[in-house]
Amino acid sequence: MQDNNTITFIFLAIILLLIVIIGFMVYQLMQSKKAKENAEESFYALERKVNDLQLETLESKLNPHLFKNILNSIQSHAYQTYFALDKLANVLDYILYESKKKFVTAKEEIDFALNLIEINKIKISPLFELKIKTNINKEDKLYEQPLLAPLISIDLIENAFKHADLQSADAFISVVFEFKDNAFFMTVSNKISDKKVLKKERSGLGNTTLEHRLRIIYKNNFKLERFTENDIYIAHLKIDLLEYKTEMLASGR
Repeated sequence: MQDNNTITFIFLAIILLLIVIIGFMVYQLMQSKKAKENAEESFYALERKVNDLQLETLESKLNPHLFKNILNSIQSHAYQTYFALDKLANVLDYILYESKKKFVTAKEEIDFALNLIEINKIKISPLFELKIKTNINKEDKLYEQPLLAPLISIDLIENAFKHADLQSADAFISVVFEFKDNAFFMTVSNKISDKKVLKKERSGLGNTTLEHRLRIIYKNNFKLERFTENDIYIAHLKIDLLEYKTEMLASGR
């Protein structure tokens, strides 16, 4: 009888010890999981700060570059100064106020881009073929939601006016804005000039800035293509705003 009690006691002691060990392991596992979650949150917080800092740096380079191009255009065509200054006022309002926001609506960005194109028109002859088209589904629920990075359209527009063949009889610039299926589309094409563009120090900043911003903000939710067909340069940008918004909500951003 005493042996049975001893065996029972030992058995219970072993079970109790196993429960304590298992409890300790579960506690350690929970603490490790919590520490991992805290570390991940700290990492993501740091990543967000770094991305915000990168964007601020990029935008600080972008805006002076834009101002210089606009003012040079107006200065070289004084007879259209009044009209240009009216459009410039709209552009400046957008840059000074709207571009400080993290996101703007597609409507706001497209309106800004159209004003920017009007300013650039003073560089070209009235006979030059400039085709502007908008295909907007205004019923799209994301069209007037702030999900688009401000000034995202600048590079493609400025690049077209910079490199287009403005003298050729068949020269043209085409800019198409679309908003459909919860996505923003922008296609810019132009006849490439045969003249060599003088390379300046820090040229190409716009190309690098645009792709860098898109990667930081939209990750895999965008597609930017640039290619040439028969002396026609084509740039196509698509930003899937629904996928981006879904990821934002899922990550709690």
